[in-house]
Amino acid sequence: MTQDEILQIFRDTDALLEGHFILRSGLHSRQYFQCALALQQMPVVEKLGGALADKARPLGAVTVIAPALGGLVIGQEVARQLGLRFIFSEKEEGKLVLRRGFKIAPGEKTLVVEDVVTKGGRVQETIDIVRAHGGHVTGVAAIVDRSNGAVNFGVPFASMITLQVEVFKPDKLPPDLAAIPAIKPGSK
Repeated sequence: MTQDEILQIFRDTDALLEGHFILRSGLHSRQYFQCALALQQMPVVEKLGGALADKARPLGAVTVIAPALGGLVIGQEVARQLGLRFIFSEKEEGKLVLRRGFKIAPGEKTLVVEDVVTKGGRVQETIDIVRAHGGHVTGVAAIVDRSNGAVNFGVPFASMITLQVEVFKPDKLPPDLAAIPAIKPGSK
């Protein structure tokens, strides 16, 4: 799939939003990728999951792990298409942890899958969880890399789209953006 085809999917599903948004990272942006809107359609999930699985296949993982909530749908589909086990990390007292009896064996080759990466905080938390349980992170895969390739997880990172989306610190907003009420559409 080309970047233009993927962006068209986001436009067709109203998942590429324009306005004034506060990202999970605390940064502000004029654009927001609400992947959940695109991923509510199973044919879209299958198409994006297949393309992302193709990119991640060479990494040789045996397990896919995704941070909840954003990475759940695409992580499970990538795992399904690769024929791998799927687990997820989730919040407990404001921090991502491994729960529900999920285990990671020492040396287990694990792929981290996320929907959108801006600064990579949730992905890094998930990498740290895998390593704390003795697993080996073979790489990271995401639908959208909003960092324009600036994030570095110390492992291979594959994305469907790499974009440089303008982001601003809360105290450095341009006047036109400051004039628009900010909304926080993502997960907290």
